[in-house]
Amino acid sequence: TWSTDGLINEYCNPCEAIVDGKLMEVPPLEEVEVFSLDGINYEAFNTSGGLGTLCETLEGKVSNLNYRTVRYPGHRDIMKMLLQDLGLKDRRPLLKEIFETALPITYQDVVLIFINVSGKKNGQLVQESYANKIYSQTINGKLWSAIQITTAAGICTVLDLLAQGKIPQKGFVRQEDISFSDFMNNRFGQYYAQQTEPSSKAKVA
Repeated sequence: TWSTDGLINEYCNPCEAIVDGKLMEVPPLEEVEVFSLDGINYEAFNTSGGLGTLCETLEGKVSNLNYRTVRYPGHRDIMKMLLQDLGLKDRRPLLKEIFETALPITYQDVVLIFINVSGKKNGQLVQESYANKIYSQTINGKLWSAIQITTAAGICTVLDLLAQGKIPQKGFVRQEDISFSDFMNNRFGQYYAQQTEPSSKAKVA
């Protein structure tokens, strides 16, 4: 459900974004922004891969669109030192070995989703935000980390919708082609819903 190789690629590869209405590549680990949610400080910065085909879909329709990874403050500076200052972006197998040897796994993680949109609505400039935290849970008697839950839930929801005939049965299906309400109301998609307690127990029907 989580790959050290994938993480390193996200921190090293160019990032697709829409800037001033045009599709372009921006550097990873840049454009750092800091924000606070529920009294906790976070930082966010460019990473690759998260938008899928959304840039191609919305090019010419929105002024700016980007994807950023959210971490606790200081994470980006450490990664930039390792990847750029020490040159480990060119020695990825070594960096992977360091990560997997020195960093422990945890089931007490949290996945934070934060979306901020601004634009004209009924002729007026409006800004809307969405934030959600997904925690580890015990599902059918087994403890799952937040990243395991969100990764598995996304895949299982799409397969479930395919089996139900709610998405095209052939051809390439973009993530933005899937109905948001169908996704969130699915038995697996519901794991993306707002949670009230980090230690809640759940059961798949």
